[in-house]
Amino acid sequence: MNSLAVVEREAAASSVEVTEDELIVSLVDGRRISVPLAWYPRLSHATPEERDSYELMGRGTGIHWPLIDEDLSVSGILRGNPSYESEKSLQNWLKGRGAAKP
Repeated sequence: MNSLAVVEREAAASSVEVTEDELIVSLVDGRRISVPLAWYPRLSHATPEERDSYELMGRGTGIHWPLIDEDLSVSGILRGNPSYESEKSLQNWLKGRGAAKP
């Protein structure tokens, strides 16, 4: 007898690439997803070195960029969630970097 039970697994990243325009996440199941980099202002303002310095957390369910203090969940990226950081918080972060925009 076949079971109709569906076993859902949480999406997990195997690697991450950040280009000038996109955040691209390769998933362990073979999919690749990309979203506009503009959705994540800290990544958008980061240097290439800061973008390349990421850590996979929770068996790949989260992505952490320690040099810019940014954390994203793979499930949030899949749902199309942009950054919810306030403009004030972003501006304070930029000022701390010496890169505030007028």
